[in-house]
Amino acid sequence: MTDQKRSTAPVEGVTNVEDQLPGPDPALERFDRFVGTWDMEGRTADSTEPNITGRATFQRLPGGYFLEQRIELDFAGFAHIQSLELVGYDPGTGMFPSQVFSNMSPQPLPYTWEIGEDGSLTISVSYGPMDATFRGRFSDDGQSFGGAWAPNPGADPTINIPYELGGRRAR
Repeated sequence: MTDQKRSTAPVEGVTNVEDQLPGPDPALERFDRFVGTWDMEGRTADSTEPNITGRATFQRLPGGYFLEQRIELDFAGFAHIQSLELVGYDPGTGMFPSQVFSNMSPQPLPYTWEIGEDGSLTISVSYGPMDATFRGRFSDDGQSFGGAWAPNPGADPTINIPYELGGRRAR
């Protein structure tokens, strides 16, 4: 076997493929407020004290077309949730579809995000028994957010447990 190095010298008549790709849609700039690490805390609807804690980290993937979220939550002592989510943008609908890969499901779960320019945030999942929506809002300074997950009408509340959740930028 020979040790070969990849040449980075331009080849006559061949253009750089990366220069031919369209840039990320400007709508993806709405993700800027997410980038970083967040300390998470919340409580299930049946609790008066916080019983959900964890951390979420958001970063843009190279190229800027997708946002990656890694989250780890202790959900009321019932489950230790770990997941990887990839969020993109669909210019046809103006929505941000995602796929969540977690230790709680053998299949990726499809979510949809709506991110308002006013700081509002709606995330929904409707796949099999999972059928819930998060509605929340960022603070004016962008350093925190809060909201609640609730089962959609007709969804099983024993699977789609209602809970409040907030985050504060980690220091």
